[in-house]
Amino acid sequence: MALVGAFEAKTRLSALLDRVSRGEKITITRHGVPAAMLVPVEETKTKLTHKEIVEGMRKLRKQVGRGKINLSEIIEEGRRF
Repeated sequence: MALVGAFEAKTRLSALLDRVSRGEKITITRHGVPAAMLVPVEETKTKLTHKEIVEGMRKLRKQVGRGKINLSEIIEEGRRF
């Protein structure tokens, strides 16, 4: 991992972005102290299908459980803030 000062990063940003796009990680320092890191963008996740969303909602429903708190209590709790 390369270390680059803030001034150099400002003046050579385009070249640093080229290096990062090839997979390199670069730490930007300010007076020798790490301040930021340039890292390659990870591939974005694919969107969930409708079936996956429904399955996730069903799993969540099982985790929450019934009878612990009712809707009117939730509304009242929200009004307190």
